[in-house]
Amino acid sequence: MLEQQLSVENTARFEQLWSITKELRQKLDARFELRLNESTKDLQNYSAQVGAAHGSLNTFSGAEIDWLVHSWMREPISGFCNMHLTVWLGSQIRVPHLAFAFATVPNLFFYMDYVSRSDLLTDLDYLDRYYEPANERYLTFLKDDRFQQYHSKTLYIRQVQSQTSLCYTSQITDETIATLRSTAHEMMDRWLGWIDEAEPVPESERAALAQRDLIVRRAIAERDPDNKIAVKLFGEYMTDKLVRSLWGDN
Repeated sequence: MLEQQLSVENTARFEQLWSITKELRQKLDARFELRLNESTKDLQNYSAQVGAAHGSLNTFSGAEIDWLVHSWMREPISGFCNMHLTVWLGSQIRVPHLAFAFATVPNLFFYMDYVSRSDLLTDLDYLDRYYEPANERYLTFLKDDRFQQYHSKTLYIRQVQSQTSLCYTSQITDETIATLRSTAHEMMDRWLGWIDEAEPVPESERAALAQRDLIVRRAIAERDPDNKIAVKLFGEYMTDKLVRSLWGDN
């Protein structure tokens, strides 16, 4: 789409999707005490040196959350946009991390998932506790003809997705946006309930869990195949800065 220089007016749809992320953020702000990370303050408003692409990236931390990213980028001429709300928990509990990504390309793309912090092949209690409750919604999407399941060509991206992840494209309509909104809130509410019920991780295991979390967080940011889109829009230097900010290098 970007290479063909298509012109698509998508401002209203961008605002709809961004409003969903803000609704989800409100639930996070009501539950957690968060502080803005000064290391990414200069990315609150950024733009391409050439062209109309621009964006905003904000990161937060707190006593319970190690790294939270709330960001968007847009190329308004083509109608492309991409936004993230990802929550990486601290090592005091083992509840999965939470990930939301919405985009217009120019059709709707979305990814919603609980990022595992354990081996689901062997930790069956973890599987049953955190992924069985999401399985019915996953199966419902498979049967919904409005949505087409998206399979990444990148091996690591497929590897990191859980078997209940919702990764789809669809036409952008009021109905599909409404389904996206209700499902995202369902996932957020379920996740917040898990946090309230979580048992603490023993002190002796927290360092290893934190190290694993950081490896996963960095690999997801660095191996995202869509980083090449950012390079086209913002150049190598800015893209590298954005990627490093997504995983917390600064």
